[in-house]
Formats: sequence, C-alpha cells, structure tokens
Amino acid sequence: MMPPTPNPGRLLGLSGQYWQTCALHAGVKLKLFTTIGRKARSAEQIAEMIQADTRAVTMLLNALIAMGLLRKEGPHFGNTDESRLFLDETSKTYQGHIILHHHQLMPSWAALDEAVRTGRPVRTRSSFDDPEARRHFLMGMFNLAMGLAPRVVAAVDLTNRQRLLDLGGGPGTYAIHFCQSQPALQAVVFDLPGTQPFAEETIGRFGLSDRIEFAPGNYLTAPLPGHFDVIWLSHILHAENPENCRALIGKAVDALEVGGMMIVHDFFLHATMDGPLFPTLFMLNMLLGTDGGQAYSQEQVEAMLKKAGLHAIERLPLDSPNDSGLLIGYK
Repeated sequence: MMPPTPNPGRLLGLSGQYWQTCALHAGVKLKLFTTIGRKARSAEQIAEMIQADTRAVTMLLNALIAMGLLRKEGPHFGNTDESRLFLDETSKTYQGHIILHHHQLMPSWAALDEAVRTGRPVRTRSSFDDPEARRHFLMGMFNLAMGLAPRVVAAVDLTNRQRLLDLGGGPGTYAIHFCQSQPALQAVVFDLPGTQPFAEETIGRFGLSDRIEFAPGNYLTAPLPGHFDVIWLSHILHAENPENCRALIGKAVDALEVGGMMIVHDFFLHATMDGPLFPTLFMLNMLLGTDGGQAYSQEQVEAMLKKAGLHAIERLPLDSPNDSGLLIGYK
C-alpha cells in the first residue's frame, strides 16, 4: 500500500489556527457567552445588549457555532455546556481571565522570530503593570489553580505538617487548599508586594486570614520569612534561568526544617527536551517574556534538588490538563 501523498492541508490548518483563537478571544472580550447566559437569544438581541453591529455579531456567532462553542435553536443562539461552565463569567469555573491573559500575549508571539534571532525577550514584565492586564493574569492563575488544587491536595500527604511556605504563591490558591485539607496547618504566601491586596482579599474570602499570612518580597533577593516543614514551589522555576533556579532552590532548602519536604509543581519536559507538546511551546513563551526562563526536564530539576541536599526525590502522579507534574524531595 502506497503512503498517502503529502498535501499542505495540515500546514495550512496550523497556520490559520489563530483565526479560531481570535474568534474565541473576541467572544470573551465582548462577553458574548455571559450575555447569552442560560437563555438562547437572537443575534439582534445579543448585538443590542453588547452594543455592537448586528451583522458582525451574527458572523461571529456563526463562527462560534462552527467551533462547537455555541448551539443554535432556530434563529436563536445558546451556550453549550462547555461554554456555560467556562466562558460565562457568572460561573464559578469561569476561565475567561486566563483566555484574556493569552490574548495579551499575542503581540509578543507575533514577534517570535525576532526573539529566536536575538535570543532576547520581546515582552517585558512591565507590560503587566497595567491594572487590567495584572488582574487578568492573577485571576487567570487563580482560576486555573482552583481547578487543579483539589487534585494536588489529593496527591500530596501533608499529615502532621505544621508550617507551609507558598513561594511565589500569587493569590495563595494552593496554600488555601492545603490549609483546608489540614486544619492544623499554618501557611505563608511569599510574593511581590503588588500581589498582596489580591492575595489577602482571596485568603479572607475563604475565611483563612488567621492561618495564612502574606509576606511581600522578591524571592531572588529578599530573605525568606522563617523556617518551614513544607515548601511549595508552583510554576516558579520556568520563569528563571538555571543559575537563578539553583540559587532559589538552595535558598528554599536552607529555610526547610530537617525532615521537611519540598514540592515542585511545574511543566516537565522529556529528557530529550522535545516533548510533551505543551511544555515545549511554553518554553517559547518564556523566551518571549523572560531573561533566561525556560521549561526544564524532570531530570534537570531532580539534579538541582539533589545538589541542594534533598533526598528520596520522586515524581507523584497528577492528572493535569497541561502536562504539569509534581516532584517531591526531603531534607
């Protein structure tokens, strides 16, 4: 049997894939899914509610139908179960903030060739100084972590642990879930000062202000706030170059009590560095926005943990939607 004749269909599909991305982003930005809610509506009704052009709204609605993100009931458009759960901002599982964060990354991705040519980032962290951009980033991280944290808590045994450091913990989502699962656990969320109001509001909303405190600081330059028997590093290492990663892990190990445990949560590449797909693409995202950040293989991170003095290092199983994993080691 002859192999199929190559054709450009797959390449053209990849090249134009951003059209669907932009249609999704536009739908979220315009609050189409929230506007529709639980009631199917006509294009005219939706256009009037979002103050947009009816003809153009109809085009976008039909594209979202074709993408499987909306359903049609005669002349009316309704949400699917998926869009109602994740794209309607009244839903507790809303993912619109991370989608809008992805939208804010698009200009830098369009300059990927420049970053590859120079080896330098084309997106600076100052781009997130804008309050709206910062809000989408923090809320996006919160929404993602809210979905994954229960699985992490189920995978990690913190029985009899007393004091946890959530290093670079943002809004403290994981610290919240760990403390909910262990009534005796106290936690400190350590992150940049600009994160503090959002983190303290989030912690307060869960009724844990008496057990979780926020300590402001730069984890690369500031001393860590005390000693702990658990240190949690979630999605921190990929933002730093190898030298900073080794220094940060060493600093964290110094703050760890003897017998304490360190848990690293990140995207881990294969030893060959060419898979899985999401971490390889995320590594390019770090090229675009950081000075030396990258995804690391499990073997690279294990070597850093061992060099810092940890032992009994193991990979814990985690059902994650984006190939993130857990490495745990003991002092």
